[in-house]
Amino acid sequence: MAKASVSKLVPKVPVPGVPGASRRAAYSASTKRALVDVAEQLFAEKGYAATSLDAIVSGARVTKGALYHHFSGKQALFESVFERVEQEAAKRIQKSLRGEKDPWRKALEGLRSFLDVVQEVRYRRIVIQDGPAVLGYERYREQEERSTFANIVEIVRATLDAGSWDLDEDMLQTFARIFFGAMSSAGESVATADDPEAAARRVEGAIGFLLAGVQSLVEQGISMPSAFLGADGTDAAEEGE
Repeated sequence: MAKASVSKLVPKVPVPGVPGASRRAAYSASTKRALVDVAEQLFAEKGYAATSLDAIVSGARVTKGALYHHFSGKQALFESVFERVEQEAAKRIQKSLRGEKDPWRKALEGLRSFLDVVQEVRYRRIVIQDGPAVLGYERYREQEERSTFANIVEIVRATLDAGSWDLDEDMLQTFARIFFGAMSSAGESVATADDPEAAARRVEGAIGFLLAGVQSLVEQGISMPSAFLGADGTDAAEEGE
């Protein structure tokens, strides 16, 4: 494994855009970044349990004291790695949605981008395999929602807005949470499958089929069931009749 030399990361001049930034502050930031870089590589290759702090500080070429200056321990360092991996995944998915006007194509592009992400070794090991065990279920879900839930809301909003349904924000959020749960479960099934590519194809086919059903309802102008209607018992389609 290539070592991350902190000295190479430290700028020779004050950090741009940070008035009065000292070389010490720049070195501290570079040290933290090197620790996260090395930890991410080791966690992805060996897993959390098999990665020692000694291996991390050796790879980053810093002392263990420097590690404890930035992190309370291995779990805190893992959480920083987890956050970065999740944020990068969320940005990739968001990029796939950007500029796509057709709601159905937006949903499928977002799905495909998500399935590409969960097949990556780094994401599978750090987020899917070690994340829940290291962070605990509640913390894991909190981090996951913070990074990816907004993308799910955007997709669900686009598809439901394609219909003439007058759904309030609470109902839209309910749909989004259900879809988010389904996507999380699907992602885990792909990441842990013996053949992730085949599993991803099955997930894409199944969710694509469900989306086609919603699209058909929209195109036929089908009204929402009464349980989804507003307090006055009507939806937008009925009001327009």
